[in-house]
Amino acid sequence: MNLSFFDQFSSPSLLGIPLILISMTFPALLLPSMTNRWVTNRLSTLQLWLINLITKQLMTPLNKKGHKWALILTSLMIFLLLINLLGLLPYTFTPTTQLSMNLALAFPLWLATLLTGLRNQPSTSLGHLLPEGTPTLLIPALILIETTSLLIRPLALGVRLTANLTAGHLLIQLISTATVALSTTMPAVSLLTLLILFLLTLLEVAVAMIQAYVFVLLLSLYLQENI
Repeated sequence: MNLSFFDQFSSPSLLGIPLILISMTFPALLLPSMTNRWVTNRLSTLQLWLINLITKQLMTPLNKKGHKWALILTSLMIFLLLINLLGLLPYTFTPTTQLSMNLALAFPLWLATLLTGLRNQPSTSLGHLLPEGTPTLLIPALILIETTSLLIRPLALGVRLTANLTAGHLLIQLISTATVALSTTMPAVSLLTLLILFLLTLLEVAVAMIQAYVFVLLLSLYLQENI
C-alpha cells in the first residue's frame, strides 16, 4: 500500500521511453506564439500581462546590472509554474517532484550567481563569509559556518520545492483513497472528505504557484548579493 502511494512520483514510460520530457515540454504549447499584432486575443493579453507582472516582481530587488537576468528568471518562473499546475491534473506526472531535476535547475543558476559575484566584485562576495566586527576567536568558526550555508543553498532550493509538492500530492492521494473507500460504507463521511479534498486541491494550486515564485525569488536574492 505504501509503495502504491509513491508510484505517482516515478516517471511513466511508454515502450521503455520515459515520458518526463514530454511532460516538461508540454507547457510550452500553452504560451502565445509570435505575431506582428499588438493584441491577438484575450488569452494572449492575459498571459502577457502576467509575464509582465512576474518580471516586475522579480526585478524589483535588482539594480540595472541584474536586469540582464530578466529573461532567464522569468522563463524559469513560467516554466515551474506551468509544470507544477500541470501535475495537478488527473493522469499526469509532475517532474518537479523529482529532486534530481530540481537540483539540476538550482545548482547551475546558483553557481552562475556566485561566479558573477566573484568575477565582478570578489572582495565584497568573499566579505559575506565574515561579518564585520567578528571577534578573533570566532573567525574560523564563522567562516566555516558561512561557507557551509553558502554551499547548501542549491540543496535547500531543490529540497524545498520537492518536499512541498511531494507532501501535497501524497495528501491528495490519501484523502482521495479515503473518499472512495468510505463512499459505500459511510456516504456522509465520504462527502465530508470530498469537501476536504476539494479545499486541499485549491490549497495545492496556491502552493504550486507560491513555490515556483519562491524558487525564482530566492535566486534573484542570491543574485542581488553578487552584483
